Amino acid sequence: MGLLGGRGDAQMLMMDKRRSSETVKQWVYRVLRSAIMTGRFKPGDPVTINGLADSLKVSAMPVREALHRLVADGALESLDNRRVRVPLVDPDRFDEILATRIALETVAAERALPHINFVRLARLQQLDARCDEIYDSGDLEGGIAANFEFHRFLYETRSSAVLLPLIESLWLRLGPFMRLASENLREHYIVDRHAEALDAIRHKDAAALKAAIAADIQDGVGYLGRTQFLETASAGHNPAEDM
Repeated sequence: MGLLGGRGDAQMLMMDKRRSSETVKQWVYRVLRSAIMTGRFKPGDPVTINGLADSLKVSAMPVREALHRLVADGALESLDNRRVRVPLVDPDRFDEILATRIALETVAAERALPHINFVRLARLQQLDARCDEIYDSGDLEGGIAANFEFHRFLYETRSSAVLLPLIESLWLRLGPFMRLASENLREHYIVDRHAEALDAIRHKDAAALKAAIAADIQDGVGYLGRTQFLETASAGHNPAEDM
């Protein structure tokens, strides 16, 4: 079996080079976590230790440890036969994760607002422009990563030291739906919610900022994840079989 049941792209994983400060174990975990978060793995995808070890050109041990951590994170699930796969999520669980993400991120945005000065606002504008540029180039995974970078930088203040790790754990759980959402983003995502958020920041309007963040999540993975994946699944068909 290959990296992801024959669907994996080893070269894409290897592009994320190991940092000089990282151990092999830390690098493998970071690469796999990022791959899940940006939608490189889809719901139901099988994941094998040997396949990942071969693709990353490492031994089985750091891969095994990374998979154990990702199972504990809720990003992967361990089956009775000791296989590991990306979880299939039913509509109710999806809605729960989505609602929690909206609740946490709107609070994080509100708490961050007083700390966003001119310099941080300029950086957010740069990140938003970069996100649009990458999506327009057709690089879906890069666009997803850039979108998360925008949100992370927005929330990343001392007032969200507890919130941000919780938010990232939800990004990890929703990651397998992100590519599906991004593939259809331009068809549905008519209003630029990042632009609304930036305008709210300029005016120091906490209510408008929270509304923009909530709408951004709902318009993206919230709308497309439910209508194009989960409704099919709830009708009795497993979309993972088509992937």
